[in-house]
This record gives sequence, C-alpha cells and structure tokens, in this order.
Amino acid sequence: MPTIRRARPADLPTLAALQSELDAPSPDLLASFAAVGACLVAIPDGERVGVDRNGDATDDGRRPVGYVLVVGRGDADGDGGDDAHLAELVVHPDHRREGYGRALVEAAVDRQAPGTRLTLLVAIDNDPARSLYESAGFRPIAYQPRFYEGGDGRADAVVYAYDA
Repeated sequence: MPTIRRARPADLPTLAALQSELDAPSPDLLASFAAVGACLVAIPDGERVGVDRNGDATDDGRRPVGYVLVVGRGDADGDGGDDAHLAELVVHPDHRREGYGRALVEAAVDRQAPGTRLTLLVAIDNDPARSLYESAGFRPIAYQPRFYEGGDGRADAVVYAYDA
C-alpha cells in the first residue's frame, strides 16, 4: 500500500511537475496549499522510516508520485461540518493503475470530519476518474454543461459528493 502523508514545502517542485499532467491546473492554488487546505502526497511503496511529531509518515527521500488537494474546512484537523472540495488529484502517468489514486482519494475522505460534504468535479467523458470516485462512495449530484475548456470547445462536467 502506498504511503500517504501531508505535503511539505520541499515537495512543491515535484508537485508542480505533477500538476502539469492536469487538463486544468491551478498553480496558484497548489502554491498556497498550506494556507487553503490539505495537500496529501503518495510516496512509492516501500518501508516507512517512521512517524513525525504530527503523526505523518516520514520517508527516505522518495519523491511523491501523486497528490490530492482538498480545500475547505472539512478536514478532521479543523472544525469540520463544513463543505470541502477535492480540487485536484493527479498521479504520474508511469504510476497510474497502481493504487495511488485510490489511496489518495480514500485518505482525503478519511480526513474529513463527520458531517462534511466533500465535492469534486470531473469531465463527463473521464470514465476512469468517474469509476474511481464512484467506487470510493462518491455519488453524482449535479451536471455542469460546458464547464471545462478544451481544444475543441467546452466539455461538460459532473459534480460528485461524498458525505462524511
């Protein structure tokens, strides 16, 4: 199982490179992850070196191969009860279909306080992402026509929700 831990400032260059894999990245949001929400990273499988003073896994210098960025106040470390939004999820193409995306989604869900609604948007034609979110317990709640800009116009999106 992948090691999931909170992102650290030293991870930012790696995360920025990963973010370039997204169709609609938000560099400013990622750059300020500490101020706006929780960013969790997936580290390649291997031995965990230990746990730091915050209870987060330490690693042996292995770089993240994926991340999930959640914004809002639903994090279990905060007050909870408010909505949170899964703004970005990306796994490096060389590590897709290895369980990193699922581990990141499950970690994001697990960190939500009871009563929190975690939402996300996904392109309607992104079947792998939709399948992942639905298998993790998210359910479609709305439809956003022409939400994403693309090379051939605008693509529709589905809004998903998970109630913690």
